[in-house]
Amino acid sequence: MTLEELIAQARQALTAAISARQQEQDALLALRSDPELTEEAVAARVETRDAADAEVTRRQEALDGLLAEQAREEEIAALQQRTTPTGVPRPAHDRVARVGAEERTYRPDLDRRGARFQQDVLSAFLGDYEARDRLSRHMAEERTERGQQLRAVGTGAFAGLVIPQYLTDMYAPLARTNRPFADACRMHTLPAQGMTVEISRVTTGTDVDNQSAENDAAAEQDMDDTQLSVPVRTAAGQQTASRQSVERGAGVENVILDDLFRAYGSRLDTTMLNVATVGLSAAATAVTYTDADPTTAELYPKVIEGLSGVEAALLDQASGDNLAVMHSRRWYWMQNAMGTSYPLITQPGVVAQTLGANYAEAYGRGVRGILPNGTPVIVDNNIAVNLGAGTNEDEIYLVDRQECHLWEDPDAPVYIRAEQPKAANLGILLVVYGYYAFTFQRQPHARKISGTGLVTPTFTGN
Repeated sequence: MTLEELIAQARQALTAAISARQQEQDALLALRSDPELTEEAVAARVETRDAADAEVTRRQEALDGLLAEQAREEEIAALQQRTTPTGVPRPAHDRVARVGAEERTYRPDLDRRGARFQQDVLSAFLGDYEARDRLSRHMAEERTERGQQLRAVGTGAFAGLVIPQYLTDMYAPLARTNRPFADACRMHTLPAQGMTVEISRVTTGTDVDNQSAENDAAAEQDMDDTQLSVPVRTAAGQQTASRQSVERGAGVENVILDDLFRAYGSRLDTTMLNVATVGLSAAATAVTYTDADPTTAELYPKVIEGLSGVEAALLDQASGDNLAVMHSRRWYWMQNAMGTSYPLITQPGVVAQTLGANYAEAYGRGVRGILPNGTPVIVDNNIAVNLGAGTNEDEIYLVDRQECHLWEDPDAPVYIRAEQPKAANLGILLVVYGYYAFTFQRQPHARKISGTGLVTPTFTGN
């Protein structure tokens, strides 16, 4: 048996040991979730897991030893080539820098059926770089010893040797709307227990008045509050993958999890914006913009009207940390506007005689720019674009960031990798879930611009 065959066997043994160790770890985790768990059962399972762990270490050391031996053999072969006298005749294939008596990569006398060659073709297809190197050496040997026969042959004659390169690190993920607005909200840590978040809202305040006369009673009004119940929601998704795809694929599990995580973010964000009754669209007070031929210059006063309403609702609770949240199609439509009328009151950070500033940030990377009055803009494509009688309108939301509350677990979303439920099918169940709660009604204030002036935009420079 050759050294390369021993290395291949060692790799297979290490892979099997790693798989066995993972199974023991999964079994240990499953055992710890048993309500009738005993310390003896855990200790026994830990001992089994540690034994599997030791086997992984032993197999790794064996493989490392073989690889070190292979590296030393290659060094000796290179040294032999450098010290061979120039006058000694060499085989014809040494013209391509082969070591004097080195054996062919694939020897028919040792492998009549070509099993090693076929295994390397399959392994190279699955990303084994060593198998690709052996195939490349084999082709070099063939060109040297049978060059005249191969000279006129194209790659089509070697479909098993001209192997396509799969750029797995450049895979194209599914584009998602993700969570631009949610990331801009005021974040809180979700309490560890309960399925509602309760907030006391003072709805009747005290009273202070001028005293009519000395010794008259001071004004009095009984304070009262109303309880605001915010439901804790659960967003979850799953994907069952075959064990073959995970164990023999290139990064399949990571690709699935990346998509699940981004799908989780998209669902959370679109719920905050669009869910009935408590979503931002439902909670906001409408500022109607009706226009058969809308322009950015005509829309902008509605923005100011909405912001005025936000401050009027919050009064001394207003933080001034306002946001305008809009769809990307509305943001780009506003950027395409040209005109000669500009705000008479300038704002810090906004160049005079412009309709705001674009920060040139990518989608989902925070504030995209500012409006002429200095209000930051968040672009979020979870905003619906099928609203209104013509099902072609979107909305612009104007809020105080400090009164847009989002509760999340710092570790959300949670990832579960379960093998036991699908063991009989050789399946691996991947689950992503998280709990969250949100409200815009602790201090009701939000405004939304809506109406026929926000139909599908046309980019005409108006």
